[in-house]
Amino acid sequence: MPKNNKPTVVSLFSGAGGMDLGFEMAGFHTIWANDNYHDAVETFKQHFDCAVIEEDVKKIDISSIPDSDVIVGGFPCQGFSVANTGRTIDDERNELYKFFVKILREKQPKFFVAENVKGILSLGKGEVFKRILQDFSKAGYDCQYAVLNAANYGVPQSRQRVVILGKRADLEVELSFPPKPTHAPQAMLNLKPHVSIGKALNGIPNPDGTHKLKNHVYTKYKVKYNGYISNRKVDPSKPSPTITARGDEKGGAMIINHPHESRRLSCRELALLQAFPLDFEFSGSMTSVYRQIGNAVPSLMAKAVAAVICEALPKIKKRKVFEIREKKQIELQPQLLF
Repeated sequence: MPKNNKPTVVSLFSGAGGMDLGFEMAGFHTIWANDNYHDAVETFKQHFDCAVIEEDVKKIDISSIPDSDVIVGGFPCQGFSVANTGRTIDDERNELYKFFVKILREKQPKFFVAENVKGILSLGKGEVFKRILQDFSKAGYDCQYAVLNAANYGVPQSRQRVVILGKRADLEVELSFPPKPTHAPQAMLNLKPHVSIGKALNGIPNPDGTHKLKNHVYTKYKVKYNGYISNRKVDPSKPSPTITARGDEKGGAMIINHPHESRRLSCRELALLQAFPLDFEFSGSMTSVYRQIGNAVPSLMAKAVAAVICEALPKIKKRKVFEIREKKQIELQPQLLF
């Protein structure tokens, strides 16, 4: 049940809860969540007061999912990522969004938010993303999308993600999407400067010393500089490079170097770069925690998107006739901010 009449959220592919944390910061209440990764589910249970179902989304009885104002989901992106050189249109992981669409078609929330990597735009020369938007449209939603950089919303990390915001087609309301940035590369009128990795990590003790921080452990993988994603020098005066994570439990995590010390970043430090609070504790092994953090949606970016919906909710008017309109042409030019 909703708490204090707050608008409600159902969370698919919830992971550790970065998206949900942002929505709750904006005034929403998550009432139901699903993920099939055990450690992420255990993490989620620690921080959110709702039903959490550990199961493959394809096996869930949709009628058991409660009605909500919003459904959110960062459907698995490994099949879409440009980091995956073997990606193909037929990658089975690319099919999971169809279950997202099926749930939307049956539950019909007022809004939905879907998040994915920027590489999804170019898969199959843009045809895959066009197909995804068409499927969301056929489910009864008018969709907008944009490439958002988390650094523009106070996250100490340069992280570009595609965010799709869908409004049920029978609702009349204007959406201020994409959300206006709060930060910019340099201080501008009404905008703060980007938060640097150096500033974000300032005051965090060395994990090998005395401290009381949770998850403040790090991989001993050798520090080296060869130009690859996790082996580059990090500029402490700028936001962190994009945090990455393997999609499964095979191999080690790809963790960037500390900007000032000769070691890799700890789980706790990486979580700060994803805008998780300092006391947000993760379950599982070190490798599992790295994976949960790397796959998360930065909470402050999610909060900015949630605020757009929160502003629109009291202004909604319902159309007299419900029309599901199939888009004949979908423009593939997202708004790029900075």
